[in-house]
Amino acid sequence: MPTLEIDQLLNREQVAERLLDASDKHSFDPDVEVAWDALEDGKWCIPEKLVSLYGTPMWEAMPLEQRLDLSRHEAASTASIGIWFEIILMQLLTRHMYDLDYLSDHVRYALTEIADECRHSKMFARMIRRLDCPLYRPDALVRFLGRFIKTYATTPGAFTATLLCEEILDRMQRQIFPDESVQPMVRDVTRIHVVEESRHIRYAREELARQMRVCGPVERRWTRFSSGVAAVVVAESIISPEVYANVGLDREEALRQARASAHRGETLRWSAEKLTSFLQETGVIAGPIATGLWRRARLL
Repeated sequence: MPTLEIDQLLNREQVAERLLDASDKHSFDPDVEVAWDALEDGKWCIPEKLVSLYGTPMWEAMPLEQRLDLSRHEAASTASIGIWFEIILMQLLTRHMYDLDYLSDHVRYALTEIADECRHSKMFARMIRRLDCPLYRPDALVRFLGRFIKTYATTPGAFTATLLCEEILDRMQRQIFPDESVQPMVRDVTRIHVVEESRHIRYAREELARQMRVCGPVERRWTRFSSGVAAVVVAESIISPEVYANVGLDREEALRQARASAHRGETLRWSAEKLTSFLQETGVIAGPIATGLWRRARLL
């Protein structure tokens, strides 16, 4: 084995060993750690500046009660799509592990991450029920694109998709759990998710950088394209258009205003700026097609 590959393998194991140790010290049981009954009148479910319609003419016309209600449904939409993302990520991780050494720390950590994602999905489902909201599913086209990504993504493409889901939500959730204007239950859920997802992000970043160093030109081009498609899927899935109808708004007009909102576009770019900088450095975002897709998603 060439020296470079030996160095990369050792680094991969060293990273996994540290992440396994952190998992032993800082993992949570949501059934115990979340104050599931802590719902208070007059509190947001996400900070108002993160609500998709914030700053639009429709937002200015909405009474406070309806704004709070929209934040509740948008929190449920984000959690619903979070479950869908987690299910895709677990499949990508099992694909990644399939031909690797099952005794390695790298695979042990991948299995640990899958266990984390299972807990997170159950936690999100319980939060949606406590918020008395429906499960918001992506539309048929987005579900098809998700199926495409989980089936045909390259290994670096799979880790890019992982980071897409995790880093965007992570940056938004870091604004939620310290905010005392937000429901205590939601703050508990986001705190757990942020702490445990930080390990997943480190694992995915390390592996993506490693994979992009060694993959061939065809795999690199396909990774760029499929990752751009994933960016569009993620950005357009976080908030379901159905949330607007469920709080008594005109669905199509609300969707139009949200998509035209400069504040919303800036929020999306802000949520992804650390990720897009990293992906440009590693060569995932490069060339007119991939760059165009990321701009189409309003993440760049």
